[in-house]
Amino acid sequence: MSLQEKLDQIKEAGKARIPEPVRAVMGQAVADLVAAGLAEKAVKVGDRMPAFTLGAVSGRRVASDELLARGPLVVSFYRGRW
Repeated sequence: MSLQEKLDQIKEAGKARIPEPVRAVMGQAVADLVAAGLAEKAVKVGDRMPAFTLGAVSGRRVASDELLARGPLVVSFYRGRW
């Protein structure tokens, strides 16, 4: 199964779990972001991420450059609850 097929499968499964009113709000939020031109500004596959600094669980600030100096860096975005 390709990655796209797996993602489509996950999306379809979400339709069964997420109530229609909530899906409508999520869909409108995405449409608003696209209409505002933010989709074109998003980092694409193969793009270089801009340097950033985030707070770690320990409370310490961590810079992406600092982590990249130690090896590859994986960035995961967690949107939390809707």
